[in-house]
Amino acid sequence: MTIDTSSGAGMVRPLPRPAPLRESVYGALTELIIAGTLQPGQHLVEIELAQMLGVSRQPVREALQRLHNEGWVDLRPGLGALVHVPAEDEVDQLLAARAAVESESARLAAGRATKEQLATLRELCQKGTELLGDDDIDGAVNANADLHRMISEMSGNKFLIDFAAQIDRRVRWYYTPVAPARGQASWREHSRLIKAIAQGDGEKAAQIMREHTEHTRRTFHETVESGSTEASARKQGTRARKRK
Repeated sequence: MTIDTSSGAGMVRPLPRPAPLRESVYGALTELIIAGTLQPGQHLVEIELAQMLGVSRQPVREALQRLHNEGWVDLRPGLGALVHVPAEDEVDQLLAARAAVESESARLAAGRATKEQLATLRELCQKGTELLGDDDIDGAVNANADLHRMISEMSGNKFLIDFAAQIDRRVRWYYTPVAPARGQASWREHSRLIKAIAQGDGEKAAQIMREHTEHTRRTFHETVESGSTEASARKQGTRARKRK
């Protein structure tokens, strides 16, 4: 018996195949890096990662190569794979791109927002505020990402949506360490942003989004500087104790 696939009606399409194992491993390792389970500078041992994920070493090796190509992991001769340590100028470049994309998204969203969308934004803002108050940093970071993602989708511009999606994961990685320092100020800024969108004031919404991103950029640098200062102080204290 021959199956006729020439007509449009009842056309036989190939069945969807499961994602290759290396894709699943890549996704899992990326999320572990974003969440801070695998920390910047941490040595990544293939066999340990394979055991942790319940897979063989081959898909781990392939995933690490892709992570290296995309800047999540550094591969160094003699050392192997290490989680990439973001340089401060990388963060500046990323947040500059985010400000450009998301300020325009906010401007467009202000002219398109529905009552249902505004209600969802307010719910996300309330949820993020409560999660931060409960010291659930991971939950607050995810709520932050959901709110920004929704504003991008409300823009109605598919290219802005695509660009924002590409930036999103890296922003979550950089934002997680500074979320406690940004604290409730970040969510107050979100509330002001939602109000501007609700009022249909595109220019004000874009300005608030730019300022919001700039505050995050400054906090990141302050956090890095503070961490360096604390590390230096601990090192000096250790040296002083050794001299005694």
